[in-house]
Amino acid sequence: MPTILVINDDGISSVGLAALVKRMERLGDVTVVTPGDERSGVGKSLSIGQVDIQEACFGDGTRAYATSGTPADSFLIAVNKILKRMPDLVVSGINIGPNLGIDDLLTSGTLGAAFEAAIHKVPAIAVSYCLSEITDRMPEKTRVSVEDLEPAAAVGYKAAKHVLEQGMPKGVDIVSINVAEKADCSKVKLTSLCYDGYGDIHTETEGGYRIKSWTLRHYPDGAPGTDLHAIKNDVCVSVTPIKVEFIHNKDAMKDLLDSLLD
Repeated sequence: MPTILVINDDGISSVGLAALVKRMERLGDVTVVTPGDERSGVGKSLSIGQVDIQEACFGDGTRAYATSGTPADSFLIAVNKILKRMPDLVVSGINIGPNLGIDDLLTSGTLGAAFEAAIHKVPAIAVSYCLSEITDRMPEKTRVSVEDLEPAAAVGYKAAKHVLEQGMPKGVDIVSINVAEKADCSKVKLTSLCYDGYGDIHTETEGGYRIKSWTLRHYPDGAPGTDLHAIKNDVCVSVTPIKVEFIHNKDAMKDLLDSLLD
């Protein structure tokens, strides 16, 4: 049986994690290693101090561990200390909230876990359920049920099954799946990242600013063909292939290098 490592950034008690694990158990031997509490917005960061870990009760007997670290910590601890080998697949999510565009790609803990997996050459799938609004006390997240997430879980299951059977598509390291709230899941669009950044997302408070709500209306609309356009305009499933590779244009650096050597 293939080994599937499941991670999220909403914490081990998240309904999104439960919905995803339930599906992944049909495909292989599942181990959950994930933050004990919500660690949204930490990207691929690692903890400098001690990361505590404890076994967690996951109801159905799935082997599960809660850490005090980040999602990326969870991947590294899982492969080096618990599994003591690389899994066949990492599936991260189901994130309760969107992961759309370049800013989310670099900010999301859900995608941070997928990035850490991809860096270590492990196929990675990230699944997100795009609630249209999340306020700072996050009551919207608590109202999401396993039933609400069933379409996202089903899409994640199909993607994981394909990757386990046929491998990752050539040149793809991460498959990022976003499912719109009340999506028409018969509409699946292959998309690219939107490279427009966040707008003004901070609200003034006494002594400073804070993000008091996270809403799709704060995101750019995105051009047709992008993940943001698919979710905001087509209310469907967006599937975005991501390759972890930076461009190094050495040819463009000649004049700068000459200046350094002058």
